Amino acid sequence: MHYLEKYRTLQQIAAQGLIAVVRGRTMEEGIRTAEACIAGGVRIIELAFTTPQATRAIEELTQKYAQIDDVVIGAGTVLEPTSARLAILSGAKFIVSPTFDEEVVRLCNLYRVACCPGVMTPDGVTKALSAGADIIKMFPGDLLGPRAIKDIHGPLPQAPLMPSGGVSLENIAAWLQAGCIAVSAGSSLTAPAKHSDFQGVERMAQKFTAAVKEALGQVPAEPVLTPVA
Repeated sequence: MHYLEKYRTLQQIAAQGLIAVVRGRTMEEGIRTAEACIAGGVRIIELAFTTPQATRAIEELTQKYAQIDDVVIGAGTVLEPTSARLAILSGAKFIVSPTFDEEVVRLCNLYRVACCPGVMTPDGVTKALSAGADIIKMFPGDLLGPRAIKDIHGPLPQAPLMPSGGVSLENIAAWLQAGCIAVSAGSSLTAPAKHSDFQGVERMAQKFTAAVKEALGQVPAEPVLTPVA
């Protein structure tokens, strides 16, 4: 049923634990980068509105992967309600913003689409939750650090938090083990696309996917071999 799609989207984000933030210098680059991420196992794509013709890119990706259940296409860098509605009409299943705009959250709730506004403080978290946000994007993550997640979850254990900015292979485990519902990775994942190395993006996606699965305990860690005396 259509009205259950929002909850399926949220379940996919929680289950996969990783969103790829895709910013293309052209629409074509954005699409190819997203496709490389998906091929490498990162199946949840946040196509940033800084990408030229972002709505068209979202529409093309949504149509291409419509029959693949675990691929979810959303929109990022959504600053106001008009862009949010255009993204939703193009097929975006979730909306991510760098800041908190109550009107964006209200519009997403009207259309039953998952909304992830960006905040940096406990005050921002409470305001976003009160407005009806589904996931709270902690941004910029590189300034906050994983310790902030545990601190915020002290008084606000009900807040589903997701860092964005500064997420890397080296700190994914720390973020997830601190209690994040998922992590959002951008340039650390997609950097090879700047040189049109989409196979490089796919390889990075494979590494990120493996790191998330290990952090979530979905695959066993590599055994530590000790020399025999």
